[in-house]
Amino acid sequence: MPSLLPQDAADVPPEQVLLVVDMKGYSQIPEAQMASTREDLDAILSTVFEQSGIGRASTLENTVKDRGDGAIFVLPARHAARLVDPFLDNLRRALDRHERNRLSGLPELRLRASVHVGPLEPPAHRGDAANDACRLVDSEPAYQAMKAATDHGLPLAAVVSDPVFRRAVRAGRTPVLQPRHFLRATARVEGKPEFEEGCWIFVPGLVPAVISPYLTDHTTAEPGPRDRTPQRTATNAGPDEPATTVRLRGRASGKARLIQVGHDYTVGPEHPWTEEPSE
Repeated sequence: MPSLLPQDAADVPPEQVLLVVDMKGYSQIPEAQMASTREDLDAILSTVFEQSGIGRASTLENTVKDRGDGAIFVLPARHAARLVDPFLDNLRRALDRHERNRLSGLPELRLRASVHVGPLEPPAHRGDAANDACRLVDSEPAYQAMKAATDHGLPLAAVVSDPVFRRAVRAGRTPVLQPRHFLRATARVEGKPEFEEGCWIFVPGLVPAVISPYLTDHTTAEPGPRDRTPQRTATNAGPDEPATTVRLRGRASGKARLIQVGHDYTVGPEHPWTEEPSE
């Protein structure tokens, strides 16, 4: 029987979730310190992947795009929720520890991050999803969120795409984070008028009310099915850190390596971020 399939029909590639990280101010780091700073970041990310129950990251040699100041990680789509919670807060804690132990004269590590999901063509994992993930971390809200984080002494600002937010946070797959911890915004990139996407801003340690004055275009999230509790503050101390109450109230240059994370879930430590009523 002859096929009724059009000759130009093609299957949609499998979906992957992408994490993009970009170091703030990398180009201002003295050249002699660039390699060691990048090694510190790689070590931190590898540890945080393990802590978050995602597994080891291994480089895909045929898709490396290393320009020095960041990385793109390509993971199975099932890891989308873990990349939001607990990964983002675990990453913030790891960056805090690095800062406490940093020797005088060595550069700080401050990161912008984005999380997105979409189809990518193997084996090089090319497609619009990778482009959009990079544009999210390079968007106006990402820079504005980073300014909010920096002004409050925090090392990380994240942009979560709307598909990831709906599948992970709104669907109730994040154990701690709820919709009210995020600020809705519109991602735009200077010089790319064709790109305009809804996204969600999250700065671990700041509530949306503190981030919103920094953003030129935002909407406060409305409560979802899991989010009918009163507004709270959060305690950001881990088991080995003193408990301090913080407010949960935001342009990346695009240097990147493309990395695959392909292991099954492992059991990570209990998430240290507990909530308590605000004063």
